[in-house]
Amino acid sequence: MGPLSGLRIVELAGRGPGPFAGMMLSDMGAEVVRVDRPGGDRHVQAPDPRLELVVRGRRSVLVDLKHPAGADVVLRLADQADGIFEGFRPGVVERLGVGPEVCLSRNPRLVYGRATGWGQDGPLAAAAGHDINYIALAGALEPIGRAGGPPVIPLNLVGDNAGGMLLAFGMVCALLEARVSGRGQVVDAAMVDAASLLMTQFHGRRRNGTWRDERGTNYLDSGAPFYDVYETADGRYVSIGAIEPKFHRQLFRRIGLDLAGLAEPIAHADWPALRARLTTLFRTRTRDEWSALLLGTDSCYAPVLGLAEVPTHPHHVAREAFVDVGGVPHPAPAPRFSRTPGAVACPPPAPGDDSAKVLSDWGFTPTEINGLTGAGAVH
Repeated sequence: MGPLSGLRIVELAGRGPGPFAGMMLSDMGAEVVRVDRPGGDRHVQAPDPRLELVVRGRRSVLVDLKHPAGADVVLRLADQADGIFEGFRPGVVERLGVGPEVCLSRNPRLVYGRATGWGQDGPLAAAAGHDINYIALAGALEPIGRAGGPPVIPLNLVGDNAGGMLLAFGMVCALLEARVSGRGQVVDAAMVDAASLLMTQFHGRRRNGTWRDERGTNYLDSGAPFYDVYETADGRYVSIGAIEPKFHRQLFRRIGLDLAGLAEPIAHADWPALRARLTTLFRTRTRDEWSALLLGTDSCYAPVLGLAEVPTHPHHVAREAFVDVGGVPHPAPAPRFSRTPGAVACPPPAPGDDSAKVLSDWGFTPTEINGLTGAGAVH
């Protein structure tokens, strides 16, 4: 029912951006078949593979790509697909016999997505790395943190997940173009590029003199006291984002902060004193007491919720922001569409859950399936 309904995508299973891209494409209605491999590393993250939520919405085929017949299975799937994507280091899929050159020679309309850390070329292309390394080189790690302290790691959101979004976006762009031209192409989606794109506005601000290189001294990096988090009386935290004067004036009035001696705009030199006053004030009430006073106003306020609290918060409940998938709450597909809404097609599969059914649906005969499983090419 989603806007990508009718598209067939093959996902060569990996970690990092690939699974996130596969989730996004599946949530939007594409039929995504995930090709897992024997001895894969999914269990590193989730001892129960059905709790690896990011793998939701797909069926899984377990294929040994090192088996002589394994590559042929993938090639035959790609022959019938609109797109395929992988997340190996450059050159790996070529050595396995399922690289873009051979796939596109068989299916010229195919879109071939490639997710890597450093990209398909450049002096670092073949080097190992993880999210933290890619965002470091992109300049996205250095500005995050408190003044006088080291950079703070923003989970793996800025490299892995942003890279997955870049891959999904690139796949959809190329799929749209292929409908016009009748020709597929290769999509090079590098996590270092995704992180660099996210920093575009900050490159501009630095050039025009509105961004300081010193960490924790700017409006958006914990430098400004009216854009920060504060501890409350019960040891929890609240977030304040009242950058504009009309918003922080309302915030200060509601929390009872005396504005005497503070001129507008609030000078950078006054930030430390204001922070000290806000720190003391927010420790006088609990997080939920502050929420009762501020949430829903133009004070630019929200409580800092833990993961366990998020699904049951009234705002998320009202928007049905979480959906039940096999008894487990999942963040709902996004963005939302008025006519062709996305949906989670199925719970996360265990590797190989659907091997025989998928191969049958994609044109393999029972004799072929029995031969492949008997030979150990498919599990």
